[in-house]
Amino acid sequence: MDLKEIIEGIRRILDEADSAREEALRLTREVVRLSGDAVKAIHRNDLETARQRLKSAQQLVEMIRKSLKPYPMLYYSGYVQSAHQEFVEATLLLAYREGREFPSPWDLGVPEADYLLGLGDFIGELRRHFLLLLIDGKVDEAEKVYRSMEELYGELMTLEYPKGLVNIRTKQDQARHILERTLEDLTRAKLNRRLEEKLKAAVGDE
Repeated sequence: MDLKEIIEGIRRILDEADSAREEALRLTREVVRLSGDAVKAIHRNDLETARQRLKSAQQLVEMIRKSLKPYPMLYYSGYVQSAHQEFVEATLLLAYREGREFPSPWDLGVPEADYLLGLGDFIGELRRHFLLLLIDGKVDEAEKVYRSMEELYGELMTLEYPKGLVNIRTKQDQARHILERTLEDLTRAKLNRRLEEKLKAAVGDE
């Protein structure tokens, strides 16, 4: 084959891949935005808005999967993985707040490795929920959230895979740090509550 024809064939294929990449970038940015909006809505207790945002994000996730099917090197790239992580994180948080079973990666249509990374980030959003409960003085409810975080951390720590397969070690380290800080906050809140109860009892006895 003539070299010019070879180059022209390569150019045509790469031009198509580049167009697919540009469209995927646009869609992933929208997934990240919608997922972020959903998380904010969940923390405001506006679960209906969160459901709507995540429904739209789910549709885009499916569009990305279909459009990049001919280009696996693009589908498993960093920006797609990041969008999946944000989507998984928000979806798990909504399921938790609604008391539902957690959706699987197969339910969501995302790669297993991306799901695990989103699961690792989920513990951070649980901490945020925990802190909001503490601010409202709901120590017992906050403790339940901490126990959920503890369970999640235990499951994360059962995963031992090389970084080239899934970079779960970083998420495990982050989760451990978050869990330690959360336990400190919970312990302090419970001690403060006991102190307040003793002071009230003492005042009542006078």
